[in-house]
Amino acid sequence: MSIENRLTELGISLETPPAPAANYVPFVQVGDTLYVSGQISQNADGLITGKVGADLDVAAGAAAARTCGISLLSQVKAACEGDLSRLVRVVKLTGFVNSTPDFTEQPKVINGCSDFLVEALGDVGRHARSAVSAGALPLGVAVEIEGIFQIR
Repeated sequence: MSIENRLTELGISLETPPAPAANYVPFVQVGDTLYVSGQISQNADGLITGKVGADLDVAAGAAAARTCGISLLSQVKAACEGDLSRLVRVVKLTGFVNSTPDFTEQPKVINGCSDFLVEALGDVGRHARSAVSAGALPLGVAVEIEGIFQIR
C-alpha cells in the first residue's frame, strides 16, 4: 500500500507546509539524506502551547508530538516534489518537550510522533531518536521535533 493511501486510511491530509518564520530553510538535502528543520506542535486550531507537566499531561503532549510528525511528513513530501514514494526511511528524530523541571517522561511524549510514523509508514517509519526537555520553546509551543530522512 502506498504511503498516500495509508495516510488517507488514517484520515490524514498533508497540507502544504508553511514558509519558515525566520532565517532558515525548511529542509536541506545532501545526497540521499534529507534534514528537516524543527516542526512545532500545531493543528487546524493553531499552535499547541503549554508546559508538559503543568499545563498538559503526557497524553496531550503525545498528541502535540503527533502533529509534529504530520508536519515532518508534509515537509518530506514538499522536498520530494509531492512524491512520497521517494521516502526510503525515517533515520532519526530529535524531539524537544517544553516541560517542567521535574517532568521526566519526555520519551512518552515524543512517542506520539514515533508511533504515528510507524503507524503511517510501517518499518520505513522506524527510527533512532532522542527526546529531551526544554525550559521553553518558540512561541510557547509544547513540542518541537526535527528529523533526518533517507530519500531517493
